[in-house]
Amino acid sequence: MKAKFISILLVAVVLTSCAKEEMIVVSPNELHESVDKVTEIMIHDIFSPPVASRIFAYPNIAAYEIIALNNEKYNSLSGEINELKEIPKPENGTTINYQMAALIAHIDLSRRLVFSEDKIISFRDSLYMNWEDKNKALFTSSKNYGLLVAEHIAAWMDSDNYKQTRTMPKFTVDTDDATRWQPTPPAYMDGIEPHWSKIRAFTLVRPDQFKPVPPPAFSLDENSIFYKEVKEVYDISLDMVKKGDASDEVQIAQFWDCNPYVSVTKGHLMFATKKITPGAHWIGITKIAARKKSYDFDDTVYAYTKTSIAIVDAFISCWDEKYRSNLIRPETVINQYIDENWKPVLQTPPFPEYTSGHSVVSGAASTVLTDIFGDNFSFNDDTETTYGLPIRTFSSFNSAADEAAISRMYGGIHYRAAVEVGVKQGRDLGAFVVSKLKMKNSVDSKPLK
Repeated sequence: MKAKFISILLVAVVLTSCAKEEMIVVSPNELHESVDKVTEIMIHDIFSPPVASRIFAYPNIAAYEIIALNNEKYNSLSGEINELKEIPKPENGTTINYQMAALIAHIDLSRRLVFSEDKIISFRDSLYMNWEDKNKALFTSSKNYGLLVAEHIAAWMDSDNYKQTRTMPKFTVDTDDATRWQPTPPAYMDGIEPHWSKIRAFTLVRPDQFKPVPPPAFSLDENSIFYKEVKEVYDISLDMVKKGDASDEVQIAQFWDCNPYVSVTKGHLMFATKKITPGAHWIGITKIAARKKSYDFDDTVYAYTKTSIAIVDAFISCWDEKYRSNLIRPETVINQYIDENWKPVLQTPPFPEYTSGHSVVSGAASTVLTDIFGDNFSFNDDTETTYGLPIRTFSSFNSAADEAAISRMYGGIHYRAAVEVGVKQGRDLGAFVVSKLKMKNSVDSKPLK
């Protein structure tokens, strides 16, 4: 009788232990919160758009590789993206919560990539405490594995030439050439990330793989294509002034501004109003789409990862062209030759004009998102409500990208060629990412046993 009692007691203990393990369910909302926290910190730390794209991508890839190891629906990116090797596998017999490990790796890589690590650590510790309280053994094994993968991805990350570009010389402004970019008011900042094309891309064979056609040749001849494009920007802005701030053009320009550092001068003081970057806006759209489709954790990681890879390579492609063509901004031309008192609706960002970064990134991101979620995927974009801007509704990712592109003309910071050629450059690159990365199998999502 005593032996029977002990046997029943042992079964009860095992069942209780299993119940505890099953209680730890890592939801897609926790992943969204992690991504949102990274975005929040990037705004605080003021990372440039290209650098911000890198901060999104590596943590997503770390999380994705862990998920792909345990879900037959997904394939590893090793061998698919440049120089990435297979992640280490868990030791035999080790029980891992792969979603937990993926989120831990995501958080740890994010911590390494921002300045304000304390904000990430605070978020991380709140999750750790909750998981450890539910099942310490499972939490410990999953944490150890997530951190092991984070180390693996960090080593690969550190070989992408980013650190080397931090010590490269500043961009030299050619003040003797009227066609070349010059720093713009009010801060007259140096050109941002002139060596970004030297960063290792994820899918591109070389940074100029999607090199666009050259911009229209600089000319002050009123019949030239260039001058007509300058005049178009000027005329649009005057028409917008007549319509007022409530006009659709002004609303569109402000919604897609996405300038992480807008200088504001009051008296002798200059300070910054901080916003998200173009890449962060499209990461926000990815979250909106994943939630609308009720994606589970694994599918959400997939959506974030594929989109962020396209965004990184879009910035590399665009910045490669920006510092090759080195074209002057509308604000400089208009102030010098048409109207010295003219100001654009948006503050001109500190880098050359051609092609439009937001157009390239929007073209790439929208193409990948269309591949993931389908065409004619309507959504309400509330990404900018934090900044006091209303929700905008789009019938598809492509329609959102088209609006993002034209917003740069409405804002007075780009000519038409940079917008139209830029969005094509992005879409061509996005289509390449879609065709190259065979991340998803046509099977149901089933964890491997």
